[in-house]
Amino acid sequence: MSEMTVGELLMRSLQAEGIDFIAGIIDGAHIPFVVHAERCGVRYVNAHHEEAAVHIAEGYTRLAHRPAAALGNPGPGGANLIAGLSSAYGEGHPVIGIACTRRSAVNNPERGGAWQATDLVAMAQPVAKFSALISRPERVPELVRAAVRAATSGRPGPAFLAIPDELLAQKIDTARLRLTPAAQNRVLNLGAGDPTLIGQAAELLAAAERPFIYAGKGVLWAGASAELTALGDHLAAGMGSSLGARGVVPEDHPHYFHIFDMQASMMARNGADVVLIVGARLGEYDGWGMPPAWGDPAQQKTIQIDVDPLSIGLNRPVNIPIVADARAALGALLQAVQARTPARETMPNLARYRELSAATLQGGVAYMSASSGRGVNPGQMVMLVNQFFGEDAVTVLDGGNTVLWGVAFNPILRPDSFLYSVQMGYLGTGLPMAIGAKLAAPQRPVYCITGDGALGFHVMELETALRAGAPVIVVVAVDDAWGMEKTAYTFAGFGPEHHGPIEFAPGVRYDLLAQSLGCFGVKVESLDELAPALQAAVQSGKPAVIHVAVDAAVNADPIGFKEFRYARTL
Repeated sequence: MSEMTVGELLMRSLQAEGIDFIAGIIDGAHIPFVVHAERCGVRYVNAHHEEAAVHIAEGYTRLAHRPAAALGNPGPGGANLIAGLSSAYGEGHPVIGIACTRRSAVNNPERGGAWQATDLVAMAQPVAKFSALISRPERVPELVRAAVRAATSGRPGPAFLAIPDELLAQKIDTARLRLTPAAQNRVLNLGAGDPTLIGQAAELLAAAERPFIYAGKGVLWAGASAELTALGDHLAAGMGSSLGARGVVPEDHPHYFHIFDMQASMMARNGADVVLIVGARLGEYDGWGMPPAWGDPAQQKTIQIDVDPLSIGLNRPVNIPIVADARAALGALLQAVQARTPARETMPNLARYRELSAATLQGGVAYMSASSGRGVNPGQMVMLVNQFFGEDAVTVLDGGNTVLWGVAFNPILRPDSFLYSVQMGYLGTGLPMAIGAKLAAPQRPVYCITGDGALGFHVMELETALRAGAPVIVVVAVDDAWGMEKTAYTFAGFGPEHHGPIEFAPGVRYDLLAQSLGCFGVKVESLDELAPALQAAVQSGKPAVIHVAVDAAVNADPIGFKEFRYARTL
């Protein structure tokens, strides 16, 4: 007989699906589960909050390109975990949430007055692609397979499993159970799609005079940045990306249109005769793929490639729908286009588009030079941090106005180098996501640019970073307020006399808070102090917080705020 505890069986089932990382908070009932992590090649990191644990797993899965897991406790711990899963659901991150429930005798169904009795499975259903209770030990491998299959099929997303706490310590004979590797349990690669449709798409692109290629995060998940850029180069096509896919094409590429370069981007998309959309659903910040942000689909031919059939034609009608792996499809499409047309040298109308880009850039210069005479210009802060770390670094953004500055003045030049909660705008994700990213890619610098409001959500995870050996650098723009809400108040005509509810107590020192947690911390009050502070933070070898006193008046009038509001009216 092959006998093991259900806890070990659960760990080995996750291992079989390629999961090698779990973040969470341990409950006593979890001991028969977590003690088997190391011997199964799974790293477990204990966090300070279950929601933050999910965000850590999100950062890990984005950089590792494989699913990760998050662990929660019965009742409120599981509920905290599910709150985090709403982020993974919005952003399309394959995180497997696992939580215990109270013992079946009082929880299935609930016996009135049972302690921490909560229907976690029902709570998770709206924000998970799969949610189930493991009610019998022998179903552990089957339900783990089902959860990971759902999380990784089509558009990625989270799944949730609950298990009664008394089951984990029980022993089970595994001789008749199936524990097989992921390749035998689910489709790992859809391939290049229908070759007839690839040929039709190649014909359209080869005949196009003004093609435009638009990439979403699906291109990053597939590792298809090189193929997409090569196709764009061959066609001399305009290229753009969703906010979440920044870096899929280097943002200094001569044919790339930055998301903040709104006028030039819209004109290039509207002027295209054929548009190729890869790995993107075309959501709200993509203008729904419709006019005025895009050309009339009745006048433009549209090709869409996606692993998820439900994402094709979701917001914009398409002429050629291709359900395929982005890397395989783009590789096949590139070969087919090369066979039909030679490489082109120039993009039509590029000079006209770049005149608009120059005007946008000039407007950015005005924001960069703004000053009230007190504190650091946040745009200058962002640009200096970007220049200090270079293109190999991973940028994580968090906050409100801080994100607007970070998007505008922090160019992303490599794939898998930008993390931000695009779909949810989920404050507090920055630090934990940065921790997960650093654990997945320890050889790369990882820095988080955040606001003081956003950092406050999960600031205790600095201790998690220290304990886990994740020396992330956190640059916090401190204006002692919810900065974006101050902007919104002003935009609505309500001046400083109304700002009381959105202001923080003055004088909070985030650098000293970091020091108290065993991390590195330093305060910066002028721009010339920032580079030495960054150097000292890196040399410390510890997680670090650089408290930057930003110019509150300039921060309250950030670049892109009007465009941000406009994008949400389309």
